[in-house]
Amino acid sequence: MTITAALVMFAVCWFMTFFVVLPLRFKSQGDMGEVVPGTPKSAPSGFVVKRKAWITTIAATIIWIILCSIILSGKITVRDFDYMGRMPPETVQN
Repeated sequence: MTITAALVMFAVCWFMTFFVVLPLRFKSQGDMGEVVPGTPKSAPSGFVVKRKAWITTIAATIIWIILCSIILSGKITVRDFDYMGRMPPETVQN
């Protein structure tokens, strides 16, 4: 795995985790009963993105470490996903 591939995989893990964490414990202005004029009732009541970004970073780092260890160990390779048999046979190295 190259450094670029590792960074791209971390970015993908981070954003996927962020989109899962973002709606957790969400409280809208309508739920709290204090709607600021000019905003919809569904707008967030508090600004908690920084805390959610830290939670996302911790969770994404753990997920990324697990994925990197699986890929670098060689237990799962690209050949495992070649269901059509289109890849050439693996060469044996001495």
